[in-house]
Formats: sequence, C-alpha cells, structure tokens
Amino acid sequence: MRLFQFRKPDPARADQKLLSSDEKLVKRGFLKKLRRVVGKIAFAEDLVAAYYCAFDPKTPLRVKAILMAALAYFVVPADLVPDFLLGLGFTDDLSVLIAAISTVREHVRTEHFQKAQALLEKENDHSSDN
Repeated sequence: MRLFQFRKPDPARADQKLLSSDEKLVKRGFLKKLRRVVGKIAFAEDLVAAYYCAFDPKTPLRVKAILMAALAYFVVPADLVPDFLLGLGFTDDLSVLIAAISTVREHVRTEHFQKAQALLEKENDHSSDN
C-alpha cells in the first residue's frame, strides 16, 4: 500500500503499477468505508460516481489513474485530517475528490451517477432495516 508518492504525478503517463496498487486498495476497502460514513458525508453521490467511472472499462487509463488515487485517499485511514474530527474530518477527502473529478469531469457520465444513486438508495434501505 502506498501512502505517499514522492514524485510529481504525470496524468499523461499513468503508471500501471501505481494504478494497480490503488485499484486493489479501492476494491478491498471502498464499500466498507462508504457504509461506515455514508450518513456523515454530503458528497457520497459524487464519490460513488467517481468509483463507477474509475472501474468503467470505457474510461481512459489517465482518468482511471486520477480517480483511483482520489478514491484510495478516501479509503486509506491515515490522511491529512483524521475522519473522526467532527465537521472537519472529511474536508481533505472532499478536496481531493473535487480536484480529481473537476480534472476529468467529462468522463464521469450520467450512467455513473445513476449507478451511484441506485447503490446509495440500496445502502439507505439496508441501513434503515437495521
């Protein structure tokens, strides 16, 4: 697991090894963390849409690399502002996600947002049953 990257990333040359590492981390931890925090974050729909875009086979490698890095930052428990800090905990995650999505906005399509809405509704139904 990579926590820090000491070289300047070049989105034009996505590093397959780093992408693969981020992809494994996101696959393993994204849904678990989302379920824990979904009621505490206002950016859940954008976050999940980015997730679906990152795993979409039609998404270019450069875009996947940017989104995977942002999603991995969300998943990793050690980040700049600890998530447990009320009101501030997810501001760094949100900033990273906004920067990533604004960079690749044209690739996060309506279908990704529709899938995100469906997943969030399902999670909401599941949490209200408990």
